[in-house]
Amino acid sequence: MNEEEYYGLIRPYEDAQQMLLTRLDVLNHSLYGEAQSRPIHNIQDRIKSRVSIEEKLKRKEKEVTVENAKDYLQDIAGIRVICYFVDDLYNLLGILKQQSDLIVIRERDYIANPKPNGYRSYHLIIGVPVYCLDGMEYFPVEVQFRTLSMDFWASMEHRVSYKKNREDRERLTVELRNYAEMLVRVEKRFEMYNENAKQQTVSHEEGTAGGVKDADAD
Repeated sequence: MNEEEYYGLIRPYEDAQQMLLTRLDVLNHSLYGEAQSRPIHNIQDRIKSRVSIEEKLKRKEKEVTVENAKDYLQDIAGIRVICYFVDDLYNLLGILKQQSDLIVIRERDYIANPKPNGYRSYHLIIGVPVYCLDGMEYFPVEVQFRTLSMDFWASMEHRVSYKKNREDRERLTVELRNYAEMLVRVEKRFEMYNENAKQQTVSHEEGTAGGVKDADAD
């Protein structure tokens, strides 16, 4: 895949990502109606680099082509939404999933069902309509929803676990899981002071109605 092919590939994904970022910004301003009660702390976004796309296709044992990138990769565009509280996260997620022009492709709730090492997050792959001169096509955007404590843990875990062949891997995994459990307890204590939890627009159960489907683990 050359540079020209790469930039032609990612252009509609950039459009889809920007449309979803705008949608999230509107929801952040309007969900509770008060500036001091906005559910989102910050939003991060990225488009996969050409090298990352090529490496992932090779791991999937697929030929490196634009067509295969579109057919087999659903995380070319990525957004990470960092919320203050778990309730805020599920409220925001529930409303986003209910919007009729978006398609939920895959989802995975690692908050209700954390990974064995303690990782917690909500992964959602959502189809966003992109309109062009000759019609409309849905492009997937991977969205990860986390609270501040989940993002802190994931960032530190990534930092200390970058070595693949650590001799203390087993001990580190246990220690990281313990830290994750400690952060859950702290998070629940702070949740007691979340006024927005008393005026939830979407319950946890409604936000995850219809079951949870597998998403790409990576």
